[in-house]
Amino acid sequence: MNSVQRTLKQQTASVLGKAGVFIVLAFFFIIAAFPLVWLFISSLKTNLELQISPFTLPKVLQWSNYGNALKMANLPALFLHSIYVAFGAVFLNLLVTSLAGFVLSREQFRGRELVYTLLTAGVLVPIISFMVPYFTLITRVKLYDNLIALIIVYASINIPVSIFLVTAFMRSIPKEMEEAAVIDGCTFVQRYTKIVLPLAQTGLVTAGTFCFIYAWNEFIMALLLTSSSSSRTLQLGIRFFTSQFVTDYTSMYAAIMISIIPSIALYTMLHNRIISGLTAGAVKG
Repeated sequence: MNSVQRTLKQQTASVLGKAGVFIVLAFFFIIAAFPLVWLFISSLKTNLELQISPFTLPKVLQWSNYGNALKMANLPALFLHSIYVAFGAVFLNLLVTSLAGFVLSREQFRGRELVYTLLTAGVLVPIISFMVPYFTLITRVKLYDNLIALIIVYASINIPVSIFLVTAFMRSIPKEMEEAAVIDGCTFVQRYTKIVLPLAQTGLVTAGTFCFIYAWNEFIMALLLTSSSSSRTLQLGIRFFTSQFVTDYTSMYAAIMISIIPSIALYTMLHNRIISGLTAGAVKG
């Protein structure tokens, strides 16, 4: 009888434990999802409904707000600008960090750990502190109000994080594969292009995803380094729904919903590789 009671107690404790975990996860999920759900519902209201009853469902779904958002701020052109900047920053960032990560993870030389520490220490520096140096450099090289300036800046800002991720993943690749390739006559460049780089795709995808999300959502540097509509990104375009006398909140919310779709879609497609890249090097053996 005691064994039966003990088993029942263990099963009850297990069920209560799982229920507790589920409640905690559900609580944090609601906290995380509520702003997004509220934003989507608000984007389907009229401005009057939003001001009178911000937490109720719309009486009539105002899908026209999305059409207004596309027209008012010229979102299609801004969308293309953001795509150009984001993918350009990812390409430049991965080009630099894959080369640096290869050297730091596969080559032995004096001061290697010091160089790695100095490069990755950039994650500790507040991004806002780069505003004056970046503005000074960009204006002096005649790249102010140019999308290329944003590509260079975004790629540079993400170098510390990318080097940390890419180097950690490249270190997890068995060195025996390179040694066999060297015996077969592989050069330094061939080791990088044919052995390490293909095997490090997961780490590169992880670093590239973080760089893309930052470049897509960034606002302060874009506001600082550009001024004309020809160099305006999507996040800057959303700002212009607010004027001195009136703000079209519902169309602005619709534009925000449009702007977050690429980030969510990219992470959804690549989340398995991102998790693998983040956990690289955590287990050895």
